[in-house]
Amino acid sequence: MQLDQAGAHVTSVLRWPDNLIPVCQPAHSPELNPIERVWQFIKQQFKGEVFLTLVELRERLNQVLQQITPEQISSLSSYTFILEALFYAASY
Repeated sequence: MQLDQAGAHVTSVLRWPDNLIPVCQPAHSPELNPIERVWQFIKQQFKGEVFLTLVELRERLNQVLQQITPEQISSLSSYTFILEALFYAASY
């Protein structure tokens, strides 16, 4: 599980289950957070669109989210450094 370095994520009070490996990204580096690429992809789907009501925006967002495939999410959010970290962490 990749985490930013928020205080709640790095506290020594947290006890991680054995099947989760926390990987902390460097501070102040949202470009390394996989979800940021997913948000960017979603925002691109709205390029040039104008919504007059929140209901219109919600309906369009639901359309976009329903069309995104698991393969697209995987492609957008898979970073080599995360996969390598998980590989090396699993070998310990």
